[in-house]
Amino acid sequence: MSEVDSRDIPKPMTEEQIRRVAVGLTSKQISGKVVLVDYDPAWPGLFARENERIKSALGVKALSIEHVGSTSVPGLPAKPIIDILLVVESSADEKSYLPSLRAAGYVLGIREPDWHEHRMFKGQDTNINLHVFSKGDEEIERMLIFRDWLRENPDDRDFYLKTKRELAEKNWDYVQNYADSKSKVVESIIARARSSRRTVRDQLLLLLHPR
Repeated sequence: MSEVDSRDIPKPMTEEQIRRVAVGLTSKQISGKVVLVDYDPAWPGLFARENERIKSALGVKALSIEHVGSTSVPGLPAKPIIDILLVVESSADEKSYLPSLRAAGYVLGIREPDWHEHRMFKGQDTNINLHVFSKGDEEIERMLIFRDWLRENPDDRDFYLKTKRELAEKNWDYVQNYADSKSKVVESIIARARSSRRTVRDQLLLLLHPR
């Protein structure tokens, strides 16, 4: 498996950082117990329902809504939490979207102004992580290329699952510690996905503009 530049791997969050950004999460929600379950064919339908709720709440302010994370990859066991990517004009401008989401039953759980101005909401009747980022943020491309590559590449899908299962067997103080421990593997997969995309793009350019 290819190596990645250590500068690409985020530093693990400390306990103080985790508690500071978890503005609306309970101790149970941030605890480190990780349980993986088999892929559930109902997951896309749960995302579709949340998608409609978010669009109804925000209208044109919701620039993009995507199903991301492990539950978006058919056949991949995962924590039974639907990860959703919501792109807005500016995630830092909470007044432009937070009141509407709150009125629709969503609760702000995480506020990270120092990391891509990331916000994360929990849902009303489905276990979700609704991640909010600003239009053009680089994290959006990372989440989508990671999802798409795992959908297309069974070898890396199995490699990622093996890593998740090994880490899920360990005892973590916080679930964020589990997520941070996957970072090197995640970044190596993203690096391969980007390399493959560049190769395909270069081949297409040669076909269109032969030397």
